[in-house]
Amino acid sequence: MTRRIIADALTVISVLFVFSFGLQYLFTPAEVAPSMGFAHWPTGEAAEFLSVKGVRDLASAIVILVLLAIRERRALGWVLLAIALIPIGDGSLILVHDGSTAAAFGIHYATAVAVIVTGLLQLSVAKRAKAVAA
Repeated sequence: MTRRIIADALTVISVLFVFSFGLQYLFTPAEVAPSMGFAHWPTGEAAEFLSVKGVRDLASAIVILVLLAIRERRALGWVLLAIALIPIGDGSLILVHDGSTAAAFGIHYATAVAVIVTGLLQLSVAKRAKAVAA
C-alpha cells in the first residue's frame, strides 16, 4: 500500500509540474522559455514553436492523469517510461545547441530520472496487484 501511495503521489506531482509548464508555455512563453536552458531563443513569429511545447506538455499530463484515474497502472508505468524520452530529448537538444549544461542535467535529465522512477514504481505496483489477484 505504501508503494502505491508513493507511486501515485509522484505521478500526481509529475502531472502538476508538466501541466504547469504547459500552461506557462502557452500563455507566458517569453518569461518561461529562458529557464529551459537554450543559449538563444527565436523572436517574433519564430517563437511560436513554444506553443507547440505547451500543447505537448499539456497532452502528456492529461494522458498520465487519465491512466491514473482509470487505474491502468501497467499502462501508466509504460507511458511514463515512454514520456521520459521527452525531457531526455529536451536536455540533449540543449547540449547539442550549446545551451546550459546545468539546465540540461539539473532540469531535463533529472526530470527524466524522476519520471523513470515513477514509471517503474507504477509497474511494480501493477505487478504486485496482479500477483495478489491471482
